[in-house]
Amino acid sequence: MNIHLDSVGCKLNQSEIERFGNRFRLAGHRLVAAAEDSDMVVINTCTVTTSAAADSRSKTRRAHRDNPKAQIVLTGCWSTLAPSHASVMPGVKMVIDNQHKDRLVEMVLGLDEEYFDREPLEREPIPGIRMRTRAFIKAQDGCDNHCTFCLIKVARGASRSIPIMRIISEIESAVQGGAQEAVLTGVQLTGYGRDLQPTIDLRHLVIQILSLSSISRLRLSSLEPWLLPPNFFDLWDDRRMCRHLHLPLQSGSAATLRRMARPITPERYAALLDEARKRIPGLAVTTDIIVGFPGETEAEFDESLTYIQKMNFAGAHVFPYSARKGTAAALLTNKVPQQVARERSRKVREAIEKSSEVYLNQFLGKTLNALWESATALGINGWEVKGLTDNYLRVQATVPQNIWNRITPIRVLAADKGVLHGQLV
Repeated sequence: MNIHLDSVGCKLNQSEIERFGNRFRLAGHRLVAAAEDSDMVVINTCTVTTSAAADSRSKTRRAHRDNPKAQIVLTGCWSTLAPSHASVMPGVKMVIDNQHKDRLVEMVLGLDEEYFDREPLEREPIPGIRMRTRAFIKAQDGCDNHCTFCLIKVARGASRSIPIMRIISEIESAVQGGAQEAVLTGVQLTGYGRDLQPTIDLRHLVIQILSLSSISRLRLSSLEPWLLPPNFFDLWDDRRMCRHLHLPLQSGSAATLRRMARPITPERYAALLDEARKRIPGLAVTTDIIVGFPGETEAEFDESLTYIQKMNFAGAHVFPYSARKGTAAALLTNKVPQQVARERSRKVREAIEKSSEVYLNQFLGKTLNALWESATALGINGWEVKGLTDNYLRVQATVPQNIWNRITPIRVLAADKGVLHGQLV
């Protein structure tokens, strides 16, 4: 059977899709790059924002339009929270909620779980637009926090940790398949190990990965800043650790953070960034910002904007608040008008663009290591390659030969529209 896999939303969804792909291949099926070539389409949906939920529905409709004969299987947060809506969409044959997602392949194919208790195949990138040199590895699922704007706890349940040796096995499978970088993903990755016996933490997991796996680079996805274990930044003494931390802030106003039920203050967050930057030279810190949260006054927004400007972020995802039914924030009064939220979003984006440019320009004339993620032949002029440095900077170069999926040093010569241009050293 030909199977097309697709995903909306976070890196955790991508890591789950990659695991589905490995299991479908192990069961003898073929992964294809497009829905029109498939017998079955599996879509991992998202509902973190109203836009993500809309994208999930749109992808489902598009898959059926492209191939009315294909069976569509939906899983993920949107289909978990809206199963009656998901199940009646055109072409949908099965909806599998997040609580049963780990057994999706077994349920779809009618196999026993023991079927997969054998030597794993080398991990392969999902074909088509998801062809990657990085492997997204799920280490944790669920969340124990109660942020008032978020549906993820409802959709994914309490925090649950994947056993260390299973994570390392997934990473080694990715290495055998050619991956140069592993990205650890989770809903609340900093909560890793608190549910295990004996209790451990994320630092312990990373130490074991660095000790027992042969991955060339290890990157951590989004980390809630209040659960980082002691001596966490010592991990970056190992040069395989990518110098990039994504630490969601959401607001630089203490009052807004309290209404969001975020268990951190602007002062503690700033101290954390200061410590991280001292311990990890060249570190890129990116974040998430919500503007227009219910009750956000002009004074609170101004406080937040000034704070964001001082933090010198290398980049950020900026979202105007959208109410999500079933969250505590949806019941709050003093809603911020949409046009006001959009204007605040514009101001924050401008601030982030300025700080991102400052961060980028400090690497002019420096030599960085890049993992080349795409290569385009230019005929007699060689190859145009694009990739990412370990501190998450986009780089581009023209080189004499194809160096796709290799890590090489590049000397930065110029910066243009968020991309560094250089030449191989």
